[in-house]
Amino acid sequence: MKLVLRWLLSASALLLVAHVYSGVVVTSFISALIAAAAIGLLNLVVRPVLVILTLPVTVLTLGLFMFVINALLFWAAAGMLEGFDVGGFGAALVGSLAYSVIGLVIESALGGLFSKK
Repeated sequence: MKLVLRWLLSASALLLVAHVYSGVVVTSFISALIAAAAIGLLNLVVRPVLVILTLPVTVLTLGLFMFVINALLFWAAAGMLEGFDVGGFGAALVGSLAYSVIGLVIESALGGLFSKK
């Protein structure tokens, strides 16, 4: 139940990013659902490999290179899908930052919703 709710809220967050920022375009809620799933899968499978491979650069930049990795994965998801478009690397960077901030808000809200008392 929590996974489905998180997925729906992530798709809604992606629609919100597209509504607020013109560099990200999502054509429908179905496209947002597919894009949220693709971003989640890329973060689950590809991100750990990229983090390990770029660890020296990440350490040298004091962790700021993680923003680049997030933007690249966001951009890659847009490149693979129809109905989800990002206007370039700069748009991917801003879009991924906004999507991450909204995701943190969602996670904190779900944490309080599903906490055991």
